[in-house]
Amino acid sequence: MDIKSYIEVSKPRIVVVLVITAITSLLGATRFDTTPSIPWDVSFWQLGFLFLAGALASMGSSALNHYYDRDIDKSMVRTAKRPIPGSKLSAKNVLLYGLSLSIISVIIAWFTLNPVATFMIALGIFFYVIIYTVWLKRSHASNIVIGGFAGSAASMAGWATTTGTIDLTGFLVGWLVFMWTPPHFWCLAIKTREEYASVNVPMLPVLIGNQRTAKYIFINTAILLPFSLSLYFFGLGLLYTTIALVSGTLMLIYHYKLTQNPTPEFAWKAYKVTAPYLVIIFIAIAFDALLYYRI
Repeated sequence: MDIKSYIEVSKPRIVVVLVITAITSLLGATRFDTTPSIPWDVSFWQLGFLFLAGALASMGSSALNHYYDRDIDKSMVRTAKRPIPGSKLSAKNVLLYGLSLSIISVIIAWFTLNPVATFMIALGIFFYVIIYTVWLKRSHASNIVIGGFAGSAASMAGWATTTGTIDLTGFLVGWLVFMWTPPHFWCLAIKTREEYASVNVPMLPVLIGNQRTAKYIFINTAILLPFSLSLYFFGLGLLYTTIALVSGTLMLIYHYKLTQNPTPEFAWKAYKVTAPYLVIIFIAIAFDALLYYRI
């Protein structure tokens, strides 16, 4: 068995980000749990099975993405050496691998977490595989915008693991992922615009060019920053708010610079610089519950 290739189709970087998002949401939600508790008062059972179910869900849906995109992957330089087009794994094996992990993740969540968390994990798989990969990616410029909800589902699954539900604050915390995904991914799309154009994938830069896409990225980030700060009024504390202000401002500065220099080279730089934003802000949400303070 080519373990390295199976790891590659699992997209481990995405797995890490989504698992961190889920776990930190679980910890952050301990301040909003309706049952008497102290910050981070969660069991290793909850942490362990959320980690396992979330990781398997992400791995499985990523593998299914590799399977479905195998035809266009072979035509793009960036993806031509992926396991299926590179003939390291058969398409059938990747399909079975992806389906198996996705199904197992939902079963594990059902028996170890709660119905709402299980639903959000299943919904995340559905959005990434069906809504984004199969339906929107090749048909509409809104592909990454709507598909970004798959990441929000991971956060909401973590929140629901603690509270058993998705309250308004839990929904808004998850919405951070939804709002961050398009400007982040559009930076990558500017970098790889020609490749997407060669396989007729309607990413925004392919349809409207780099300059206008850079403006959309900046506008989106200009909305994300005040939105992230507004969560203070829904119960989050000063630690989170301060980190959201600093990290969001940094991202806004880089995206403004991108409007002045909308080249593939600077878009790649902006992509790498702003990539850690999501992890940083969700770690802030977790520690905000532990070190809670408000004016």
